[in-house]
Amino acid sequence: MQHNAEELKKQLRQIHPEIDKHGLHLDVEWKADKDAWVVKLERDDLKLHTYLDKKDADACLEGIQCVYLGVQIGQFVENFKILEKES
Repeated sequence: MQHNAEELKKQLRQIHPEIDKHGLHLDVEWKADKDAWVVKLERDDLKLHTYLDKKDADACLEGIQCVYLGVQIGQFVENFKILEKES
């Protein structure tokens, strides 16, 4: 099944409500040449981007498994918390 950016953003927000709690701007962009989604979290001058393989995103969106997605995005949110304290 082909998923879209809005579905992925909705799932990320459900898994990690702290994205909205900490006022982070979330965006995702499909990169066909990488067969992956670019997940972008930003606030002010703080920016973190990562690739999320299509198969991992699809598995999560289809209710199979969200471990990789959850851990990776969770670490991003923690990084923002650390950067907040340092600035």
